[in-house]
Amino acid sequence: MSKRYCLTLDLKDDRELIAEYKQHHEKIWPEITQSIKNAGIEDLEIYLLGTRMFMIMEVSDQFSFAAKTKADKEDLKVREWEQLMWRYQQALPQASPDEKWLLMERIFSLEK
Repeated sequence: MSKRYCLTLDLKDDRELIAEYKQHHEKIWPEITQSIKNAGIEDLEIYLLGTRMFMIMEVSDQFSFAAKTKADKEDLKVREWEQLMWRYQQALPQASPDEKWLLMERIFSLEK
């Protein structure tokens, strides 16, 4: 049984940078998609409205944010990708200095 997480992050308010960011996501490096799958992420989607992004992750029971963070820190390609993406992204006001994507709280579910 998979679990769903929803996260959010903003892009810098610059049309050209947003267009570049979207282009990068049309051709994500294969090492990045492999690291996502290796972490136990079964599906991942990112939506954008203006500068606000919304990520939905469906993960396996083996997924762990701590393990994914550790693996990312040890992976040169992931660190390179994250550094490149930070050119386009900006932290939300609630984020601590080491945070990018913030976990959102589900406040409603039709099925519950």
